[in-house]
Amino acid sequence: MANEGIERCRKSFPFWEKLTNEERELLERNVSVVKYSKGENIHSGGTSCKGIMIIKSGSLRTYLLSEGGREVTLYRLYNGDVCVLSASCVLDYITFDVFVDAEEDSEVVIIGASAFQAVMNSNIYVECYAYKMIAESFSNVMWAVQQILFMSFDRRLANFLYEEMKKTGSDTVSLTHEQVAKYMGSAREVVTRMLKYFVNEGIVELSRGGIKIIDMHKLKRLL
Repeated sequence: MANEGIERCRKSFPFWEKLTNEERELLERNVSVVKYSKGENIHSGGTSCKGIMIIKSGSLRTYLLSEGGREVTLYRLYNGDVCVLSASCVLDYITFDVFVDAEEDSEVVIIGASAFQAVMNSNIYVECYAYKMIAESFSNVMWAVQQILFMSFDRRLANFLYEEMKKTGSDTVSLTHEQVAKYMGSAREVVTRMLKYFVNEGIVELSRGGIKIIDMHKLKRLL
């Protein structure tokens, strides 16, 4: 499993060939492949620091958690994506608590935080890569904030349903109203009210199995 993780690191990290033998050996000694079950918490804000993660299979969700327990999804990560926010303890510019959960059964390659920090401190290529990835992550964060602050809720919900359809390849989004609200950082009652409006407009049908989009043209007009 460790060799499998090392090979994935070689393919995923553009700085790999810029490492010294000692740096490469340090990272290789601290590579692990970990499996997580659907719904399992992987990283809990400032209370944990896993290190740099590469998603080998499955999907992860990064989110913020308010004092009242409301979740705001920042972005999702899929096969081949790299998560740097899970190494917040070694990245000075991450000053807020981010949570990471497995959205489905997932397998993740992890480079331990202390080993990554040691190599980042000695190798400018690794440091540049880390901060480039932070910049990309903040771009995703700002997109989520922009949606919440400036986009009407009907458009946000239409966007959410459309993205879920693209991800699954199905015209049915198999999520409860509670789950949709959690992913969107809203209240279940608000989601239910807007979905009823979508039903009246002939955009979706609701069932216990989820939300079925029945008129894609109407949905796209809201995007």
